[in-house]
Amino acid sequence: MTDRSAVERGLRVAEPPPDRPDPDGRQPDGRPAPDRTVAAPRRGHVVDLSPLRVSPAFARLWIGAAVSGIGAQLTTVAVGIQIYDITRSTFAVSLVGGIALLPMVVAGLWGGMLADAFDRRRVLLVSSLLGWASTLAIVGLSTAVAAGALAGAWPFYLATTVNAVAATISGATRTAVYPRILPEDKVPAASALSGISIGIQLTAGPALAGVLAATISLPLTFAVDAVLFAAGFLGILGLPHLPPLSEVARPGRAALRDGLAFLRTSANLRTSFLVDIIAMTFGRPYTLFPAVGALVLGGGPATVGVLTASAAVGTFCTGLFSGHVGGVRRYGVAIGRAITVYGACTAAFGLVLLAWGTGAADGIDGSGGSLAVGDGSTHVAGLVLACLALAGCGASDEVSAIFRSAMLLTAAPDEMRGRLQGVFMVVVTGGPRIGDLYAGALAAMVALWFPPLLGGVLIIVLIAVVLRAVPGFRGYDAAHPVA
Repeated sequence: MTDRSAVERGLRVAEPPPDRPDPDGRQPDGRPAPDRTVAAPRRGHVVDLSPLRVSPAFARLWIGAAVSGIGAQLTTVAVGIQIYDITRSTFAVSLVGGIALLPMVVAGLWGGMLADAFDRRRVLLVSSLLGWASTLAIVGLSTAVAAGALAGAWPFYLATTVNAVAATISGATRTAVYPRILPEDKVPAASALSGISIGIQLTAGPALAGVLAATISLPLTFAVDAVLFAAGFLGILGLPHLPPLSEVARPGRAALRDGLAFLRTSANLRTSFLVDIIAMTFGRPYTLFPAVGALVLGGGPATVGVLTASAAVGTFCTGLFSGHVGGVRRYGVAIGRAITVYGACTAAFGLVLLAWGTGAADGIDGSGGSLAVGDGSTHVAGLVLACLALAGCGASDEVSAIFRSAMLLTAAPDEMRGRLQGVFMVVVTGGPRIGDLYAGALAAMVALWFPPLLGGVLIIVLIAVVLRAVPGFRGYDAAHPVA
């Protein structure tokens, strides 16, 4: 069982790395010792690639996650298109996330306990196999729909829920691995590289989904994910064994109780979770995209892919030009400002939908403003403005994600990282599901433009309130990480 006094020590300040590492070059907690011989500061703002050089295991894991993640995002978009084709309902699309929410919460908490109690490499392998099996099930279901043997959407809800559970466990475990295979001073750069990986996934996956769904078939689209999924296994197989560094409680009530007790006294980590929930609940317009492509901007599945990829372009660009993140110390301030910008960009997207959805912007497109794309003519000016707003959302969200992740990985002790990453995964994957329900329900009751416009305003207001109410989060200093 986790020693309570050790947990309480971890609550105060993460221990600085020792001046002299063990003879094998590792610190007492198992991390590689930071290279203190490199004194030259980094120049420019381009992403720091040194984590890929100093840790081949991290490089393999990063590449595998990027490739398999393209397939995962492809399926996420294609499932929305598939269910909208079956039901013609935006709310039905939003239920993909809503139904998976509670199982994901359980999976995040349980998966975090597994990552603390067992070999993290083994946990990654088992959860990835479960995800692969659920992807193959989706291929079969889509094939049945195409053949006319299946007319309902509920089997897709079941398969995507299993897929989400597996992804939640894998995500929590994978991130908890980073401090074990990297020097501590490389963790912020690794978080930025993860942003590039996510940007690649969110750019290529949705774009590929839109093209494949519009040109070949949905069953083959899902089959591409099943093929790409194999790359993730190669990265996991290249990891060393990562057993617990100390005795911890086995998964169960005691382990969960210790983790929650840690979090209750970790004001900065709690606040980082809260601000992300605010952003994802009120600034998640993705479930609207199939209807936007069909009813507002035109273009059908191709527009869905372009809109989703636009947010990812912003994410990718932030990661690409993240070389300066190692010099930022005021993480709380950076997170607050980034999410405020995210709220403004979300509201801008709502204004675009308002203008084109109500016909107020008809004159902007002009006689030559529509272009034949996908399933019909597309309002080019509206699509460009929507893409710019979503790119801003992706860029600002990635800034927030880099610093939230670095805060969690450096302020929490290793014996708690799995459980806290489990909570983190519940937040980053469960928050968007709540956001899907929020957007789908309000769009059904009012209009497609209403959820993002109202949500963007709420984000700006609520983040200002939180930053004022929690001065310790505003003053967080990365040189002295306090959970």
